[in-house]
Amino acid sequence: MPLIEIKTTIEADLKTCFDLARNIDVHQESLSKSQEKAIAGKISGLIGLGEWVSWEAKHFGFVQHLTSRITEFDSPNYFVDEMVYGAFKSFKHKHSFKKDGDKTIMVDAFDFESPYGVIGKFANWLFLKRYMTNLLTTRNIYIKERAESL
Repeated sequence: MPLIEIKTTIEADLKTCFDLARNIDVHQESLSKSQEKAIAGKISGLIGLGEWVSWEAKHFGFVQHLTSRITEFDSPNYFVDEMVYGAFKSFKHKHSFKKDGDKTIMVDAFDFESPYGVIGKFANWLFLKRYMTNLLTTRNIYIKERAESL
């Protein structure tokens, strides 16, 4: 299973970063290029433990649907969302936040498994891991800019 880990240093307090990362509206804004839209479950505001959201987005020219649920939650230190339905075989996305002086270190650990066995592993190597890294980086840059502008 590929693991993507991205560390982002943000000049903002822990709680602001934590809340921006779990804000459905911010998520949609940050990934507007892929037309990411919450269509069911928690569709606006701050998502919390046990809540779920279904997304519709366009990736690789196709409309995709994905549902994830918040399975772990410790405000303002971390939360985990896990796929319950979607194109992946599985994924677990841990969002961690640590204070570093007057800054926050936000760490995304995205652990995923593609379907279709060997073909899925080849797709991971060929393009999917890079695509997901770029998607998460885009989202993190947006959160950083938003947090630092408050």
